[in-house]
Amino acid sequence: MIEIRVPDEQEGTKAVVRSWLKKVGDAVAENDPLVELETDKVTQEVPAPAAGVLAEIILDTDAEALPGALLGRINTRSPAKAGAQEAEPSLKADRDEAPGGASGPRPSPGNAESRLSPAVRRAIQQNGIDPSLIKGTGRDGRITREDVDRAVASATVTRVGEPSTAEPRNIGDVPHDRMRLKIAENMVRAVAGQPHVTAVFEADFSALAAHKAAMAERGVKLSYTAYIVKAAAEAMAVAPAINGRWEPDRIAISPTIDIGVGTALGEKGLIVPVVKDAGSLSLEEIGAKLDDLTRRAREGQLTGADVSGGSFTISNHGVSGSLLAAPIILHQGQAAILGIGKVEKRVVVRKIDGEDAMAIRPMAYVTLTIDHRVVDGHQTNAWLTRFVGVLETWPVT
Repeated sequence: MIEIRVPDEQEGTKAVVRSWLKKVGDAVAENDPLVELETDKVTQEVPAPAAGVLAEIILDTDAEALPGALLGRINTRSPAKAGAQEAEPSLKADRDEAPGGASGPRPSPGNAESRLSPAVRRAIQQNGIDPSLIKGTGRDGRITREDVDRAVASATVTRVGEPSTAEPRNIGDVPHDRMRLKIAENMVRAVAGQPHVTAVFEADFSALAAHKAAMAERGVKLSYTAYIVKAAAEAMAVAPAINGRWEPDRIAISPTIDIGVGTALGEKGLIVPVVKDAGSLSLEEIGAKLDDLTRRAREGQLTGADVSGGSFTISNHGVSGSLLAAPIILHQGQAAILGIGKVEKRVVVRKIDGEDAMAIRPMAYVTLTIDHRVVDGHQTNAWLTRFVGVLETWPVT
């Protein structure tokens, strides 16, 4: 017997068993996904440590899964039985409990479904839809969570077992899932325990726009977020406490600048993957890291390590149209969070040839919400001054 155990690296909060992807008696190959674990931040698949037959499930659905806990066991001594069961799918595997307790067919377990991430598979099962009718926009044509959300919202998919219809469905109430409950719990705790104060500056994105265009001509595509992460890391030099946290006996300053970037997951809330040691990375390296983290976040493929250890957070809420958000709730254990509003052209007054003149520039409101136990107003304004200065003086070459 080979033991299946909960990975030792779990981020922050307790994990629970979300669902088993195999049942007792099923054949498994080494590294096949066996069981999904869920925290408030990520859903993680635990792979099979060896080939054989799933012999025993110790921790079933909704059980608490502590690091190192025994999940189940694999019998590696029945290769013949494993081969027979692999060739003959069970009836139970083709049916599942639909929402509300009704029994209904599941999507067929072909190659397409085996490529689905845990978040996508769960969304498909929750909505009872046929994945073969969804066009994937992810890598190699994979279906992403956003693809499912768009298809459900536009009623372009058919529920499994139901005739096709062009009529939109009535959504009704939405039950809380674990991620939403944990987000709510964390928000309430953060507001109750940390005194929030917000300062507002305005930034001219003209220099960034020029540099971004120049990089694109060289074949390097960068988002504004990459520039914002880089500028935030540089601004830490004038106010290191921004990169710190409150402890009962001290203000602890993080030795590295590990910047979390809020990433929206549609109706499922948001997640905060972390760019580790951003202060040591070049702009291009930050851009590549962000692209990878964002893609994996939306495909439900982040690991606990991807969302752990942040010392500072950025909320780029302007990408969805917001001009200003204040206060932005602090990430627990951090002293500050940066908010970036929508970049839009506005009329501003600038000195041109020594005279005041009106100019049209791409502008955005930027906010820094602080834990006032850790950071005071002069540090907040010094940090924002440096941050905005870096953005507005970015060299074109």
